[in-house]
Amino acid sequence: MRAVVGEDNALLRDGLTRILTAYDIDVVQAVDNAPALSRALLTERPDIAIVDVRMPPTFTDDGLRVAIEARAQLPDLPVLVLSQYVEQLYAQELLDSGSGGVGYLLKDRVSDVAGFIDTVRRVAAGGTVLDPDVVRHLLTRQRAGTPVDRLTAREREVLELMAQGRSNAAIAGALFVTERSVSKHTNSIFTKLDLPIDADDNRRVLAVLTYLRG
Repeated sequence: MRAVVGEDNALLRDGLTRILTAYDIDVVQAVDNAPALSRALLTERPDIAIVDVRMPPTFTDDGLRVAIEARAQLPDLPVLVLSQYVEQLYAQELLDSGSGGVGYLLKDRVSDVAGFIDTVRRVAAGGTVLDPDVVRHLLTRQRAGTPVDRLTAREREVLELMAQGRSNAAIAGALFVTERSVSKHTNSIFTKLDLPIDADDNRRVLAVLTYLRG
């Protein structure tokens, strides 16, 4: 797997490079500013981009905007945002910019290297993994009168955990129910969100995107 890292903090950039390399992920470029990140993504076409939100030159949302622009040109580019901040508007736009392959983790809440590497691999494979705090922030943008309103309270709980990248087994453990019960809830969610069986689509990803869009 080939990765591009966009992180302006030198220590964190070097640390990420060393960790990824130790797990057989080839960091083809590690850059410290948004223009260099844009060039690296379009030139290298990596298997995953790991980017910070606030990078030079403006230290506002440069990194995230570059990721969104890159996905417009490379729609299948998986992006994992690793930041201290939740930028609601641009995070939502990133989720809307493709059919999966999106992650958003908060730096202060990443304490398990193996778990972080697992997230990198899942996002690179087309999955969607969001920190629970990111989910909560995005849910504040929901509007009434959407297919999401058809869901029961339990189905919303299941879908929120799904948005965090949890498997049916993990969801069952968190809610103290059986996997069979979770499977029934997920099938009901797919039906209520008008997501028919389609071999070309990942319904879990589409369900999460529908939920976060409100």
